[in-house]
Amino acid sequence: MTGAPVRTLLLWCPDWPVLAAEIVDGVPATGPVAVLHANRVVACSERARAEGVRRGLRKREAQGRCPQLTVVEYDPGRDARAFEPVVAAVEELVAGVEVVRPGACAVAARGPSRYLGGEEAAAERIVEHVAQACAVESQVGIADGVFAAGLAARAGQVVPPGATPRFLADLPVEALGRPALTDLLRRLGVRTLGDFAALPAGDVLARFGFDGALAHRLAAGRDHRPLAVRQPPADLAVTADHDEPLDRVDTAAFAARALAERLHDRLAAHGLACTRLGIEAVTAHGQELHRVWRHDGLLTSAAIADRVRWQLDGWLSGGVGRGGARPARPTAGIIRLRLVPDGVIAQAGLQPGLWGETGEERERAHRALSRVQGILGPEAVVTAVLGGGRSPGDQVRLVPWGDERLPARPGPPPLPDRPSDRPGQSSLPDRPGQSPLSDRPPLPGRPSARSGEPPWPGRLPPPAPAVVLPDPLAAAVHDAAGEPVVVSARLQVSAAPARLTVGTARPAEIVGWAGPWPVDERWWAPAEARRRARFQVCLADGTALLLAVEAGHWLVEAIYD
Repeated sequence: MTGAPVRTLLLWCPDWPVLAAEIVDGVPATGPVAVLHANRVVACSERARAEGVRRGLRKREAQGRCPQLTVVEYDPGRDARAFEPVVAAVEELVAGVEVVRPGACAVAARGPSRYLGGEEAAAERIVEHVAQACAVESQVGIADGVFAAGLAARAGQVVPPGATPRFLADLPVEALGRPALTDLLRRLGVRTLGDFAALPAGDVLARFGFDGALAHRLAAGRDHRPLAVRQPPADLAVTADHDEPLDRVDTAAFAARALAERLHDRLAAHGLACTRLGIEAVTAHGQELHRVWRHDGLLTSAAIADRVRWQLDGWLSGGVGRGGARPARPTAGIIRLRLVPDGVIAQAGLQPGLWGETGEERERAHRALSRVQGILGPEAVVTAVLGGGRSPGDQVRLVPWGDERLPARPGPPPLPDRPSDRPGQSSLPDRPGQSPLSDRPPLPGRPSARSGEPPWPGRLPPPAPAVVLPDPLAAAVHDAAGEPVVVSARLQVSAAPARLTVGTARPAEIVGWAGPWPVDERWWAPAEARRRARFQVCLADGTALLLAVEAGHWLVEAIYD
């Protein structure tokens, strides 16, 4: 808890979620607009309020009061992104800005009031600057503490020093922004902040708990924390302008090495290292080229220079793509080169290997694959990332080399069983529920205790197949009597599978099988619903396959090694 509250200047943008929807999504804020969260109105435009729309109304009731109402879903990320230019505009005049929430930011009033000619002059100057820089209307309030300054901003008022408790005393308890506490205070006969502040602090803590004690301090004009000012990020990008356009790779590489050294020195001065590098170039004809490089280790000055050289080589000389296609080359030489450290961490943020730094072999592989990306583009080199899912195809996601290796679905699949568990060499059960490809019966539909992954009902047991066919092959499965094997809606198999025919090939004898493992996906969306059952089978020649039956048709989905 702090003592005397800091004299605070708070800038507030009315109806910010509505303005953010206009800035980001183009929804006109001059019309009747309402932003909804959990089917209730959290913000609305001035025209919607004129039609009777209020915060807290349900969607149906709000549309009943204003049939022309435009409904926008609440998006806190959109509000924060749209508010960043406003904060940057405030930082052009004052330092130490704290973002209270999207649409409101605060700063200590002492500094601006001194060099801008007083508190009222500072408020007018900031409001005018935000309007000119961002085309956003705002109001400023000044009082003792962030809470009181926020209430003063709604009235565009400057509360004199020491007069904050009197300013708050006549305001209703709803100004605390705590609906549950407000309802309880109303039923107890406490209707204003002054009435609430007059209660003994010990009794408030005992009756309303810690949150009620914090609200009691705010009602009395005493903030419970100081300003948490935002530190503007340092400008770490480096730029080089060239009077003579760079149209040769060797001259561009020489210029890139000097620029890379400047960037590395600037990062080292701040105790930082680069893990994601943005390379920007502008040609003499105004063409703008941009590429982002990622690296799972610290980018040294040599590594930065290499990547810039490779990228310039790919831009200036071009490269042959798949099918003989060449990327479009710039029509003129490069006159401006800029390096932007898009991802930075503390210099000691990465742990070196057990026996030292990255090995030479791995570094050579990084260089080779990165150079291919510089010539053919980032999507030319991809690696597989394992994640969760029910089928082998769902568990693999291809990501460009150097990008963050995040799975498409939560939970990596469990590790495969021992390499000795090969098809045809283990005991082959002939009953459903036990996999012929592992040495112990799995439990389909239950999460693996080893991996800690979330449950994927219907997930295949280990091991994973070696080859997943991009286009499943049509097949037919028959029993010993030659009748087609069918699976009922209750997952009852008509007979034990005995022979498999793939396409026009000769029938093969099935010596072991397991299943079915049912998959019933997206049943809530009829157009996307999919229901099928999968089987593992071992053939007499030692081949192991993953089969699926859907709508009465058998398919070969994958092959085990």
